[in-house]
Parts: sequence; structure tokens; C-alpha cells
Amino acid sequence: MDKPTAPPPGPSSHDRRREHRASEPHPALVDTTSGEPPHNIDAEQAVLGACMLKHQAVDQVRGTLDAGDFYRPAHETIWRAILALRAEDAPTDPIALADHLLGKGDLSRVGGSSYLHTLVAVAPPSTDNADYYAQIVRRAAQLRTLHATGIRTVHHALTPGADPDEIRTAVETEIRAERERALASGSSRLSRYIVNGWDFVTKTGADKEPLWGTREQTAWASGESLMIVGAPGVGKTTIAHQVVLARLGLQASVFDLPVAEGERVLYLAMDRPQQIARAMARRITPADEAHLRDRLAVWQGPLPATLDKEPDLLAELAAAHRADTIVIDSLKDAVSTLVDDSLAVAFNNARMRALRAGVQIMELHHQRKAAADAPRGMRPTLDRVYGSTWLTAGAGSVLFIAGEAGDPAVTIHHLKTVTGEIGPLPVVHDHQRGTTYVEPTLDPVTLLRAAPDGLTTRDLATALTGEANPDRADIEKARRHLDRLVKTGLAVKAEGTAGGAGGGQQARYRPSARHITAVS
Repeated sequence: MDKPTAPPPGPSSHDRRREHRASEPHPALVDTTSGEPPHNIDAEQAVLGACMLKHQAVDQVRGTLDAGDFYRPAHETIWRAILALRAEDAPTDPIALADHLLGKGDLSRVGGSSYLHTLVAVAPPSTDNADYYAQIVRRAAQLRTLHATGIRTVHHALTPGADPDEIRTAVETEIRAERERALASGSSRLSRYIVNGWDFVTKTGADKEPLWGTREQTAWASGESLMIVGAPGVGKTTIAHQVVLARLGLQASVFDLPVAEGERVLYLAMDRPQQIARAMARRITPADEAHLRDRLAVWQGPLPATLDKEPDLLAELAAAHRADTIVIDSLKDAVSTLVDDSLAVAFNNARMRALRAGVQIMELHHQRKAAADAPRGMRPTLDRVYGSTWLTAGAGSVLFIAGEAGDPAVTIHHLKTVTGEIGPLPVVHDHQRGTTYVEPTLDPVTLLRAAPDGLTTRDLATALTGEANPDRADIEKARRHLDRLVKTGLAVKAEGTAGGAGGGQQARYRPSARHITAVS
């Protein structure tokens, strides 16, 4: 939902003395040419709108903001009313708020009930980011305090007979009081992101449903970035688009792994945006227009600055476009130099700041050119990812697409896992339709169904690797595949028997009755 380009109905003439510039569509934090005190009306509206949409947002931001932090007097009045309703455990929606303000004689002064509904209309789609906007409001308020202190200091310094010591003492007292208030509110840089140990373990570290995959096999975890790596032309963008469309609610799964629907995606089409548009067009129909207009925003071409130079840019882009998901296509266009360790650490800083703000991140990246001519059967490792090792060290999950440019059949390797490893997955691209599916002849489910006597872990490892003597790691991966099928009820396991040297029998897995019924 776009913000209005004209000022919404709002405060009466009572407020206009302080905000003659505040009605502009995109007010600056500070206007050094006019001397206007620092403020951000958009952020104030976002905070108030979020608190009206969801009363839990009030609890999220009340420790950060005081009523005096709002630049518009009308917003200060609205915030006080919201706090009063929340203290009574009453609703904070526009209807309840209008009734409360009417009873206090303040409704017309803040712009009437229509302005309250306007605040809800311009609120961000996710109230989970209310604290982010509250920090913007608080920062502007702190700057206004410093601005006022500076003006008073200049005035006192120009007064005949002024005492420098008295002026310094007054300034230090004001600065100290503001610093103590910031520390107490948790809005200072020293305490802004501090949580107690219990909340850290039970909330920050709590299990969350994955964005893509299952708890047993997670391709993309909530709060951790996903990196999709491969040579040019192997289908990185094709796969990313399918995940994006699933985040938009236009499909349910990718590679038979469920994808959680999100709110809004910001796609950074920095690398050949026209080609990216053509690739996405393969999956789009006229019926998808509403979804794409409302829930997908696309940035075309280079960013205003590289992320290693402006580490807050990624989070700011997400906030500006109300996105809960960002796709970086591709990483080489977002960082000045990928091989420089210090710049890679700076990018990871930008990545983590966005994740901390509740933004989910997917990154498309390239493999090392020196490995492009490696044998097709060679298993990739993390050192084949181009650039500094700190790029992959900060990623939550890394998927590597092995193949040649234009190949319809490629293999996906899960080089860095969150929970259980996915694959290796032999997949086939349908370049005409822009879809990708797992090659059924190498799908463990299909192989199990086709084996009348069932499979041992060695049997499955041999089928998946094509090697007569699979190594121990391959056998263990096959075991995890089969045990997951047992856990989901698609297979049954007959335990083996022990024996002497060379004797005994391995455990054997067979399709369950449920599995047979499901595919018959």
C-alpha cells in the first residue's frame, strides 16, 4: 500500500505553527537550510498506526517513546490516549480511540476520526516492525533536544558578561540528563538491543517454523539468510523466483518442501533487471496482477551505495518499502569487493542489521571461476563459493547448484545446513515454464516405492551416488533420508540381525500401507 503523496487530513490550525513543513510527503529528518528542528512525520504515523492495528505493538514501543518525543502535538495527544486505553486493557483501534478522544474534548483538535483511520491506512503491513519506526521517532526527538541545547548555548554565550564555566555546566547537565533518559528507556546504542538471558534463550533462540522446508530439513530458516550459489546460467534466478512466488502466496512449495507465505517482498534486481523480468514473466498470469502490485516491489539496477559502505541501507530499504523479505540478485552488485575480508565482514554487518529488524534475506551468488571446469561429478564444497569466507560464514544456509550453463538437469547440494541436509537433489528445469522439479528416478520416495523387497541404506546410497561402493558419509545421508520417511509414516523399518564377521543383515526399509495408498 503506497503512502499518500498529499498530506492526509490532520491536525487543526492549533498544530500548524510547529509543522508548516511536516505535511510534505517525505519530510527530512532535519532541514539545515530552514533551521526546522529534526522530525520524521512518516515514522510517527507508522508507530501510531501500528499501535492502533495491534495493541501488542504498544507494549513493544512504550519503553522507547515518551509522549514528548512526537513532533506533532496531535500525535502526542493521540499517543497519550493510546497509552490510557492500553492501561485499561481496552482496544486501541480507531473507533475506541475516537470515542476516548471525544470524551476528552480532543478529537477535533487531532484531525477527527478520519485522521485516525488515515493513520491506520498508512501503517506498515507488519506491526512487528513498530519498534524500528519508534527508534526513528526517538532519534529525531534526541536530535531536537540537542538542537535546542545548542540554540540555548549560543544565546547564553552571546549574552554580555556570560560565564563560560556556568554555560559548560548547564550544557553538561542537559546532556547527562538526556543520556540517562536514553539508557533508562533502552533507546541508547549501549542498551537498545539488550535482552535478559531468559528471553534470549526462550524467545530469540526458540524454535521457529522454517521459511522454506520442514523442521527436519530446512532450506531457509527464519532469522537467517539463505544463499543460493552456482555458475551463470544454472538456474539460480529460476529457483529464487519460485521461492519468491511462494512467499507471495502464489504456490505452496518448492522441491516438495513447503514455503511459508510472507507479507511483502523487495526484489533487488541489480544484475540485468530486464533478464530477471523475462525470467519471472514465465510464471506470471493476468490473475497474479493484484498479488504482484501489492506485495512485490522491485528495485532496478545499482543501489544508492554498496552495503559495505552503508550497513543500515538494507534495513532502511525494507522499512521504506514495507517488506518482510529481501532478495539480493546478485551479491556481486551489493558489495564493493567480494574477496576483501574486511568488506565481507561489513556486508555481514549489513545483513545482520536487516535480520535483526525482522527482515528475511535471500542472496544469489556465484561460484569461483577457477572451479567452473571442475569434473561434473565432483562434489562442491564451501571453498568453491566466490569471495571471502566470511560471506558464507555469516549465512544461515547455503545451496549450491552444480551444472553447466543452460543445463536442464542440475544437482543441488546443501553445503551449509540449518537442521538436516537436503539432497543432493537432482532437479530438472523446465525453461519454458520457469519451473523446477526433483528428478523422479532419483527421488528416495520413488526409489523406495519401486523396490519390491525394500531398500537398505547402502542400496539407497548406491542409487543416489551412482557408486558401487558409497562411502560412509553417503550411507549415513541415505539412512537419514529413510528414517525421515519412517517418521512421516511413508515407510516402515525392519531391523537387521547381528552376526559374526561378514554375517548379519542390514535393516531394510519398505513403503508403508499409507505410502502405497497415497500413490496408487
